[in-house]
Amino acid sequence: MAKEKKLVESITSREVDFAQWYTDVVREAKLCDYSGVKGCLNYLPNGYAIWEKIQADLDKRFKDTGVENVYLPVLIPEALLQKEADHIEGFAPEVAWVTQGGLEPLQEKFCIRPTSETLFCDVWSKTVQSYRDLPKVWNQWCSVLRWEKTTRPFLRSREFLWQEGHTIHATFEEAEQRTLTMRDVYRDFIQDDLAIPLVCGRKTESEKFAGAQDTYTVEALMHDGQALQSATSHFFGSSFPDAFDIKYSDKNNELHSVYETSWGLSTRIIGAIIMVHGDDSGLVLPPRIAPVQTKVIPIAQHKEGVLDKARELLDTLRAAGYAAKIDDSDKAPGWKFSEQEIQGIPTRIEIGPKDIEQGQVVVVRRDTREKTVVAIGEITEKLGEILETMQKDMFERAKAFLDSHIDSAVTMEEMNSKFNESRGFIKAMWCGEEACEDEIKAQTGGASSRCIPDEEEHLSDVCICCGKPAKHMVYWGKAY
Repeated sequence: MAKEKKLVESITSREVDFAQWYTDVVREAKLCDYSGVKGCLNYLPNGYAIWEKIQADLDKRFKDTGVENVYLPVLIPEALLQKEADHIEGFAPEVAWVTQGGLEPLQEKFCIRPTSETLFCDVWSKTVQSYRDLPKVWNQWCSVLRWEKTTRPFLRSREFLWQEGHTIHATFEEAEQRTLTMRDVYRDFIQDDLAIPLVCGRKTESEKFAGAQDTYTVEALMHDGQALQSATSHFFGSSFPDAFDIKYSDKNNELHSVYETSWGLSTRIIGAIIMVHGDDSGLVLPPRIAPVQTKVIPIAQHKEGVLDKARELLDTLRAAGYAAKIDDSDKAPGWKFSEQEIQGIPTRIEIGPKDIEQGQVVVVRRDTREKTVVAIGEITEKLGEILETMQKDMFERAKAFLDSHIDSAVTMEEMNSKFNESRGFIKAMWCGEEACEDEIKAQTGGASSRCIPDEEEHLSDVCICCGKPAKHMVYWGKAY
């Protein structure tokens, strides 16, 4: 690719200041801004459109596995939240409470949901009696509130949008399989639609979700070499259902416990899209998740027939099923190009008097800025090919970056040296003790266990930290 021409001076270079670059892209692409409530975001049309596309695509994948959507209240009574001790202990520092209704103090305070396990269990405790009532495979699209001290657009905010799936099953095996199925749904969606390669596995005991027996995660690597937990799926066993006395009678009229799962993905994933694919000119959206796949830009539109032909082209593209828009404003073409690039629209189609004369258009890819001359009569077919090639190329570039930033170490000296040289994932053996996790984090300046992969490599016989026999190979990394 030719050296990038920087059209947007208001965006800081990634290599100069990555954090500022990220903030600049969010602002200039008009994705969101801070509201009058500290730590909460206004999702602007460009940003919310991406979330709508994520929601639509992921919801279809959920329903293909038998998921049904519901909606439960935003308020949770204090007594209900306290029914599962480990759960409330894990969330206590982040819970926001409602103590007054109208002009009167409430007899019992309510928390604004930080997550909804207790609400779902409360419903099921009243509605599940027989094996015929199982399984329950439910999901809700909603927002949650967690009183974070430090916030950052999309990556961490007090109120954020997400989906939270909750299921209960008659057997341990069925619930465990659902946990893994949903982890795989996230993996396939993020890799196939968002073009983001992942490291997948199980969280260690200290890193798992509060109240869960097992937490499975998909971890992405950002351009600055930091990890981002992108979605999680939790196996709860019977701890939550037993706390709510959820039992079912089998065919012999004998009572049994049920087994629960929970899984979620939030608007944090938009931050991942920005940081994996964006460049110094702004956002770069993978075609499959882009709300607008192409923008028609008429050149010399003041000349007779140009706007008419551009609008005719737009109608043709929309009729063929493309998400297309036109920029027929009175801005200069260079400004229009810049705006299209900042917003990450995968392609633009330039059409001017000479193009019309020759029966062609020029398609420009956002990621590489490669230009392709296409006959107008072939545009509906060729654009699809260009978008699909772009989707694959974006994944392969991100995969090459991920692969080049995965290393291994067998001593703490080697791990520290490699973390000092570059960010990324380091594979190393671990004894299974939380004390060693804490020591590794302290020595490396913040590297945490990201996951125990599904297929573990044998790098050595002993823990990288304490020298005791190793139990697992772990991916370690510094994370958002």
